[in-house]
Amino acid sequence: MLPWSVALDCLRRLIMLITTRPSWAISESSVTPEKIYMSRREWLLGAGFAGLGLAGVIASTGGFSSMAVAAIGGYPARRNTAFSLDRDITPEEDATSYTNFYEFGSSKNIWRHAQRLITDPWVVKIDGLVENEMQIEADELIAKIGGLEERLYRHRCVEAWAMAVPWTGVPLTNLIKFAKPKVGAKFLRMETFFDPKVAFGQRQSWYPWPYVEGLTLNEATNELAFLATGIYGKPLPTQNGAPIRLVTPWKYGFKSIKSIRRFTFTDKQPVSFWQQLNEREYGFWANVNPAVSHPRWSQTTERLLGSNKVVKTQIFNGYGPQVASLYNGMLADNKRLLFY
Repeated sequence: MLPWSVALDCLRRLIMLITTRPSWAISESSVTPEKIYMSRREWLLGAGFAGLGLAGVIASTGGFSSMAVAAIGGYPARRNTAFSLDRDITPEEDATSYTNFYEFGSSKNIWRHAQRLITDPWVVKIDGLVENEMQIEADELIAKIGGLEERLYRHRCVEAWAMAVPWTGVPLTNLIKFAKPKVGAKFLRMETFFDPKVAFGQRQSWYPWPYVEGLTLNEATNELAFLATGIYGKPLPTQNGAPIRLVTPWKYGFKSIKSIRRFTFTDKQPVSFWQQLNEREYGFWANVNPAVSHPRWSQTTERLLGSNKVVKTQIFNGYGPQVASLYNGMLADNKRLLFY
């Protein structure tokens, strides 16, 4: 059995020889230091050593689960070129250090606090109106529902800032097919963890913990709906929602629930976290629309992280051709309803 130090040295040497950087990667001096947000397991996954015969070396160190070893090589994943951008990718440092995660506090620099959350192992529950109810490790679930791919998406926060991110993950529709919803299922309710000992923000009793979000099954099976497990060619750092989070780029960012523990298929429309807190300002649908202002600020423009450039916001965040048909017949009833 190789000592950990020897195995690690071998890996470092191989990285120097064979690692190639993706076309979107920024300089090493510009990124957040790896030690801040990547565990030993994540560092190895981020190296991308598929097919190099390293699994035995890593396993011999005794430091990793079999699922972690099997996942080596998943990052960076092959990019799906059907999902492209009209703007520059946000620098990694900005996207991983300026983020909302109210479980760890209301400031934007919660990444330090988020490191308290242990994301391996991480058990996910699938229940409700489905044929395949189960509890399953997140890594195993992703392995069962399809291979990883990378997509470039715009992300628009309800607070009028935005970023453009290379997410790695699988289409949400893959999970739905795997779960096999029953005839009566109309909505997908998602719930994150609840652990006030780790997440100090959850000690604030005026918030309706745990964080809950929901989609209609039509929305959840749309081609854009995505379960992300990685970002910038590496596994998700904790502050960005590790180990598994939702990405719905046509909706405001608060819909993209982080660190998901439970997927429940139901016939009732879920009441989301922010909807419970302030339904006048945060609704269930939350589709991006520059013509519908937040009660306390305009949504006509957005500030791009990194450059601080201000640009015009697009309806459905620019994804109208892919999603507008989901809401046919609904706009006439209440134009504001779909966009807050």
